[in-house]
Amino acid sequence: MSELALDVIRKRVFFHNSIDVWISACDENNIDWFNVEEYKRFIAYLLKNNLQLKAFNLCTHEAGATEEKKSKFAEILGETKNSDPNTATYTIKLNDESIGTIRKFSFQN
Repeated sequence: MSELALDVIRKRVFFHNSIDVWISACDENNIDWFNVEEYKRFIAYLLKNNLQLKAFNLCTHEAGATEEKKSKFAEILGETKNSDPNTATYTIKLNDESIGTIRKFSFQN
């Protein structure tokens, strides 16, 4: 069996930004990740489940200069992050517990 996307990125480093985690979780569920409202719902779910999230500023160029779609997504989120904590970018430590919580999120099409 091939590794799931969250397991793959977990091997690179312990902490990941929430956009990369969101994209990997969507990949595992065959869901289009470019949905700001669903990202906000995902972040609200993680915060409600007391996942240790640390807010940080993700510059759009850090999202990946060659990844135009991801940069655009980060830009859209950045436009409202001051008024809505669910649009902020966070660091997430990927361990067994956090990945388990992420995988319990109810993805919607």
